Amino acid sequence: MRVNITVNDEPRSDEVEPRLLLVHYLREVCDLRAANVGCDTTSCGACTVLLDGKSVKSCTVLTVQADGHSVTTAEGLDGGAEELHPVQAAFRAEHGLQCGFCTPGMVMATVGFLSENPHPTEEEVREGLEGNFCRCTGYHNIVRAVLHAAESA
Repeated sequence: MRVNITVNDEPRSDEVEPRLLLVHYLREVCDLRAANVGCDTTSCGACTVLLDGKSVKSCTVLTVQADGHSVTTAEGLDGGAEELHPVQAAFRAEHGLQCGFCTPGMVMATVGFLSENPHPTEEEVREGLEGNFCRCTGYHNIVRAVLHAAESA
């Protein structure tokens, strides 16, 4: 089946199997590696991307469901000429990552979360990122990074 998807502001038209998951389309067809395959059960959030600006776990979306829509991955975040996106910069400033495996999904979930709640409390951040799992950090620095990004927006 042919799909037409805008990926990171680039229009694409690709032939895909109807059962191909969006995360595999992004990784295998588009050669984008930020969306990680972590669990295949929507539990970890490592595959989080933005679909028409909304945070989704790409391991639960079929590529054909994204036909006619826009997908943004961590590679497509725009911070301007040679700059990090404000959320990426906040994660760096607050040491909101360790091994980096969950980081792209966590950043994308944060971008989606802050678009819906631009001035969250700490409790709202913890609830908002509940579906994204990090094995390394203990979340304290991630929460600080989200609050930092909210303050700098």
